[in-house]
Amino acid sequence: MRLVFLGPPGAGKGTQAAVVTEHYRIAHISTGDILRSNVKSGTELGQKARQYMDAGELVPDELIVEMMRGRLTEEDCSEGFILDGFPRTVPQAEALDSLLEELGIALDAAILFDVSDQVVVERLSGRRVCKDCGAVYHVVMSPPEREGVCDRCGGTLIQRDDDREDVVRQRLDVYRRQTEPLVAYYRNRGLLREIDASGPKDTALRVLSSSV
Repeated sequence: MRLVFLGPPGAGKGTQAAVVTEHYRIAHISTGDILRSNVKSGTELGQKARQYMDAGELVPDELIVEMMRGRLTEEDCSEGFILDGFPRTVPQAEALDSLLEELGIALDAAILFDVSDQVVVERLSGRRVCKDCGAVYHVVMSPPEREGVCDRCGGTLIQRDDDREDVVRQRLDVYRRQTEPLVAYYRNRGLLREIDASGPKDTALRVLSSSV
C-alpha cells in the first residue's frame, strides 16, 4: 500500500500513520523527521533547509525531492509506504508522480486529514519535547509529572521553534496558500479520501480497510 497523507501541521498525520504502518507493515516516511535529522547532522541539505524551517516556511521543492528520491529506494519501502509531509505543493506532487513512474509503482490513495486552525494551534503550541530523548508531551493533554521535566529520562522539556504560536499560524497560512491545491489535484485523479482529524487514532485504518 502506497499512500500520501495530507493536512495541516498538527492534524494528527503522524499518529494515524503509526497505526496504519503497524497494521500493514509499511514504511512511514516523515518529511519533518528527515529535515530535522539533516539539520541536526549539519548536512549540506540540512543547512540550506534550516532557514526555511525556523521561519515556518516550506523548504524549496528541489531540496525535498532530492531527499525523497533516495528514501523511496530504500529496502523498507519495497512493500509500501506512507508519505507524511510530502508532497506539499502541486509541483512536488508532479515530481513525485514522475519519480514513482520511474520506479514502476503508483499511489493507492491520498488521505486528507481535516481539522480547524484553532485545534491545530492548541495542539502544537502546547507541545513540549525532551531535548535529550525526544519524548513528546503536551501541557494540557499529556503533561509530564513534573513541569518541564521528562518522565522518561529526566531531561529538560523544550518548545521547538516551529511550535511557537506565531510560527504555527504562519505555517497554517503557508499551508492554505501552497498545500491545499493538492486536494483538488488528487481529487481530480480519483485518489482523495477525506478523514475527520478530530476522530480516534485508528480512523485512517478503518477508512483504508473499507475503501482502498
